[in-house]
Amino acid sequence: MEDQSAKKDNVTVQDVAREAGVSASTVSRYLTGVTGVSKIKQEAISRAIELLNFTPNVLAQSLKTGSTKTIGIITQDLGSPFFGEELKGVEHAISGTGYALLIVSGHWQSREEKDHAELLIGRRVDGIIIFTTTSSDKQILALSRQVPVVITGRRLDAMPRALGLAVDNELAAYEATRYLLSQGHRRIAHICGRLGQPDAEERLQGYKRALKEAGITVDQRLIASGDFTETGGVLAINQLLESRSPFTAIFAANDQSALGARLGLYRRGIRVPEEISLIGFDDLAVSNYMLPPLTTIRQPTFDLGRLAGQTLLSMLQGSTTPVVQPQFELVKRESVRRI
Repeated sequence: MEDQSAKKDNVTVQDVAREAGVSASTVSRYLTGVTGVSKIKQEAISRAIELLNFTPNVLAQSLKTGSTKTIGIITQDLGSPFFGEELKGVEHAISGTGYALLIVSGHWQSREEKDHAELLIGRRVDGIIIFTTTSSDKQILALSRQVPVVITGRRLDAMPRALGLAVDNELAAYEATRYLLSQGHRRIAHICGRLGQPDAEERLQGYKRALKEAGITVDQRLIASGDFTETGGVLAINQLLESRSPFTAIFAANDQSALGARLGLYRRGIRVPEEISLIGFDDLAVSNYMLPPLTTIRQPTFDLGRLAGQTLLSMLQGSTTPVVQPQFELVKRESVRRI
C-alpha cells in the first residue's frame, strides 16, 4: 500500500478534509478545539491527520483564533531545584492540552523580570505564570490587563485577571520557630531570604512573632541574609558566628540556605544537631539525604506548579472555579535535638 504521507510535502487542511470526508471548516473547528464537531467526525479527522502525517500551522491558527497556545513562564533561577520542581508541575498540568511553554528567567531583578514579561507579551503568549515574582502588586495588575497572570510563592489582593498561590509563609515560619522553642531552644538564629521579597519578609515576621510570644527579645545579631542560595547560607553562618552572639538553633528561610549553613558549620567543626540544631523550609528532595536529614517545612512544590498550570488554564477558558491555597507541613527529621 502506498504511503499517502509521502504524496505531498505540504499537507493542507483541505487534504485532511478530503481524506476524512468532512468540510475544511469542520477540520478547522477540530484543530482549534471549538465544540460542535461530532465524535464520529473527530475520529475520522484524527485518522486522516495520522495517515497524512499532518502538522497544523500554529501561526495560521493563532491568526484565526487569537490564541498562540503558548504559556509564558518567568522563573528567577533556571538552576534552582525548587523552581525546577514547580516547572514539572506546570508541565504535568498542561500535558495533552496543546499548550507549549516559553520559559525565561528574571534572575531576581525586577527590571529584568519586567523586560522579560514584555518579551512574552510581544510573543503573544496567552497567559503568564511567574515563580516568586519580584514585581509589585501595581506592576502585576498592569501586566494582568494584557494577559491572565498566576503568581506562585505569594498571595495577592483580589485582582480580576491575576491570582497568587502560596502557603501561609508567616504561619509556617512561626510553626518552625515554635518547634525549636518546644525543643528547649531559646537562642534561635534566622537565615532569612532576600529582604524585600514578600515570602522572605513573611517568614522573618513569623520567626519574630514566635520569639515575642515566648517572651524572647529579638536579637538582630542573630538575623543574617542567606539570599535563598547555598552560597548565601555559608556566608550567613560566617556572619552569625562572627557576631559573637551565642545560639543553639537556626531556622533557615529555605532548604538551599540550610544546606549552605550545614556546610559552613561542618567546615568549622560544628556538629548538627549535637551543637547546633537546624531547620529549613521547602523540603527539597535532597533534604532527606543531607547528613543528618533535614527537619523542614514542606511546601507541595510539584503540586504548587500543577495548581498554577491548572488555574491559568481555567482562567483562559473563562472559568471562575475557587482555588484552594496550598498547605504546609512540618517534617521532623534528625537535624533538631532537644536541649
